[in-house]
Order: sequence, then structure tokens, then C-alpha cells
Amino acid sequence: MKISFLNESEQKADILRCLNTLYSTPIGTVALDRDFGLDWSVLDFPIELAKGRLTIEIIEKTRKYEPRVEIVKVLFPSTKLESINGKLLGEVVLKIV
Repeated sequence: MKISFLNESEQKADILRCLNTLYSTPIGTVALDRDFGLDWSVLDFPIELAKGRLTIEIIEKTRKYEPRVEIVKVLFPSTKLESINGKLLGEVVLKIV
């Protein structure tokens, strides 16, 4: 998942580290917080359904675990060939508050 920021802050590096951890952790694998991470089972769904469910998951988890940012948009700029080959490349655009 690519993460982009619309503005700069001295907290940017820490926010980026936290979000990379959140987005790369499968849900249910953190012992004291089973809700932390993303539900990667949505990737078994058809590509358009997976995009929608993953977008919702990213928005909800970002709001819950990283209150220092606001989500501007979640994009999946994958080409048709990447989608056919089962690759789902996403980008989250954020604003630091």
C-alpha cells in the first residue's frame, strides 16, 4: 500500500511507520488487540468487491488507530493487466491534522 501526504509535518515519519505497520498486519494476529490490522480475506473476493471492502477497512482502521491524519481518498490505480494477474495496488492519500 502506497501512502501519500498532502501536507508536511515533523510527525510524518512516525505516522508513516505506524500506518505501514497497521496496513501490513493481518487482523487477529496481535495478541492484546485482535482488531488491529486489516482483514486480508477480502482479497479472495472478485476484484471490484475487494476494492470496496478494503477501502472501508482502511478508512475505519485509520480513523481508529491513527487520529493524527484524515483520509482524503483511497485509490486503486491498478492497470487492467495487473487486475487480471491478481495484483491489487492501492494508494492512501492523507492529510495530517
